[in-house]
Amino acid sequence: MQLLDNALKIEAEHGTDAAFPQGFAAFVRSHGLPRATAYRHRERVKLEGRWQPRSRAPRNRPNATPERVRARVIALREELGPDNGADMIRAALLVEAAEQDWASQGLVVPARSTINAILDRAGLLTKTPRKRPRSSYRRFVYARPRDCYQIDGTTITGLPVGRVCVIEVLDDCTRTLVATRACWAETTKDAIAAVNAAIASYGAPAIVLSDNGTAFSTTARRGGTQRSRFAQNLDRHGVRLIHSSPYHPQTCGKVERHHQTFNKWLAASGHQPQTLTHMQALCDQYQDWYNTQRWHSAIRATPAATWANAPALGGPTSLPAQTDAHIYAARVDKTGRVWMHGTSITIGRAHTGQTMTVVIDGQHANVHDHDGHHLGHLTLDRDRRNQGQLIA
Repeated sequence: MQLLDNALKIEAEHGTDAAFPQGFAAFVRSHGLPRATAYRHRERVKLEGRWQPRSRAPRNRPNATPERVRARVIALREELGPDNGADMIRAALLVEAAEQDWASQGLVVPARSTINAILDRAGLLTKTPRKRPRSSYRRFVYARPRDCYQIDGTTITGLPVGRVCVIEVLDDCTRTLVATRACWAETTKDAIAAVNAAIASYGAPAIVLSDNGTAFSTTARRGGTQRSRFAQNLDRHGVRLIHSSPYHPQTCGKVERHHQTFNKWLAASGHQPQTLTHMQALCDQYQDWYNTQRWHSAIRATPAATWANAPALGGPTSLPAQTDAHIYAARVDKTGRVWMHGTSITIGRAHTGQTMTVVIDGQHANVHDHDGHHLGHLTLDRDRRNQGQLIA
């Protein structure tokens, strides 16, 4: 039809002979155009006096987002500061809708995709095409609060106080920030203080997950085999320590990602701490805001509400109960193997008598020793009784 429209445009500007030397009917037949459509297009040009493309947009949009809602979406993009993504905007709109009774006014809170479309049309959407889509991730979450705490430190520079470290302890299930501690460096002493503060405020977890930093994994005696002071402290609370795989920060991904949220909040707040005491006060202020006010997109609520509504809490007296993964505490027998429900994994005779933590996620198994160090992994073959040697 583009050819016909171009020819009609020439006819409107230069006459019929210039556009259709053999006549309009012959032009339609030679190009195999629908006769009714061709004459309808020509009649429109005669009535309007010129060719003008018409909008293909529908004349009315009964399901279009009202202007009032669109305006609030754009306004919240600015008002929410660093947390101004579609999920956070929708959470704020849900609160406003309840307070202002949008339902009685025929207004509804738009979906996340609609909010992104509104921001895109307004030129406010930052596109990241290289970012992996959410559907490509496999999320691992412990089933109950206190099943697992993740601990890690982040270094912050550029403040009047100088270079500081903030050690954060995060509950894996509810994303509750159970402790935050400002210190000069990520030391064992401060790591112990942070995890003890979490235990005092929220209770002891079944597992503490950390990376292989010196604050968490250094042995008590250089070159010796004695457990680290951090691990010994957890032993007194009956808590098992697990370290993530070396050079694999995704294992502690929740607390690693949380550092970014804290850094954004600190930058947007405009606070310039002059002392470590002031920095700790800001950490305490952030912890309260994050737990009780900030809506978390992964859990669709605030961390405090998720914790309060949990039907049960975990702890040292029972290993985490998982539906998507299984965790076993198994002792290495004299043949160097551990057994789980008739299936064995070869660890090595050097570990005979030691208790291992085995995490089985689908067909994949990871084994950690009593100190929490990752010993290796393997892919399970359900048709075999003995799964063979671990892959370091």
